[in-house]
Amino acid sequence: MIEKIKQYKDDFKNRISEVGVGEELRQLRTDFLGKKGLVTQVMKDMRELSSEQKREVGRHINELKNWIENEVKEKTEKLKGASSEGGDRSFDTTLPGRKEARGSLHPITQVMEELIAIFVSLGFQVAEGPEVESDYYNFEALNIPKDHPARDMQDTFYIGGEKVLRTHTSPVQIHVMEKQQPPLRIIAPGKVYRCDSDVSHTPMFHQIEGLMVDEKVTFSDLKGVMNIFVHQIFGEKTQVRFRPSFFPFTCPSAEVDIQCVICSGKGCRVCSQTGWLEILGAGMVDPAVFKAVKYDPEKWTGFAFGMGIERIAMLKYGINDIRLFFENDLRFLQQF
Repeated sequence: MIEKIKQYKDDFKNRISEVGVGEELRQLRTDFLGKKGLVTQVMKDMRELSSEQKREVGRHINELKNWIENEVKEKTEKLKGASSEGGDRSFDTTLPGRKEARGSLHPITQVMEELIAIFVSLGFQVAEGPEVESDYYNFEALNIPKDHPARDMQDTFYIGGEKVLRTHTSPVQIHVMEKQQPPLRIIAPGKVYRCDSDVSHTPMFHQIEGLMVDEKVTFSDLKGVMNIFVHQIFGEKTQVRFRPSFFPFTCPSAEVDIQCVICSGKGCRVCSQTGWLEILGAGMVDPAVFKAVKYDPEKWTGFAFGMGIERIAMLKYGINDIRLFFENDLRFLQQF
């Protein structure tokens, strides 16, 4: 992979020497550093490397990115100089320029990519699944039969027969376990849907679910992963606590709280004077879920967790109305 990075540097050097106009230079930068660029693809391929290899390859990638940015900057100055020397001398160069409107990633996308990067660094792989699910995958395989009261916890969009818009990304875990034998570590980010709408709920929102299955996985492993996640997203000094709870697909189950990021645990309106904020649910995978995918619950254990991306983003950025994420108000979005 390091040889590939060196080859990309040579390719860029050859191509930039042939660039003659600004549009070609912008396209060249996009080809290498854009969302689907060559360097971005190398970063995605790093998921398969060991931790030591990631550090070495990451160093070379950062050096290449910085070098490309410097080359683009120098080339831009040269093109500007050539344009001013041969341009129309009647043009007033002291006039202010017209700035191009620059876009940026949506705050939800930024937070989701940050979360994915944290869990990928811990050895988790990204898995995806359909947004239209069968009742079986959305409920029954997760230990929520048709007469289970837990179904009332999720206001579901039914779209005919046994089809639903998924209410969580947990069905992805079932799809993966049906096709793959342990050990496994996956995260499942994506859109989910529920019949709910107010300042803290929307009919469509984003979740990221996590699952780890192996021999002798314990609740201590879950606590360790959650502590690393919280400290990386909210800061090393953020305190974490686990409260007993109930989810049909985990046993034991827990709600994970963090020290209020607004008042630092002193008590305020946001945390209802408790000093704590709930951020996610987690627990050990219920043996009934393992039986549904033909895993031996006597041999394998695992933990699962799930959180709302909007919830994390609201706490991270101090946002008090979830609807701001979806109203497309540029005054709000340009802050990110």
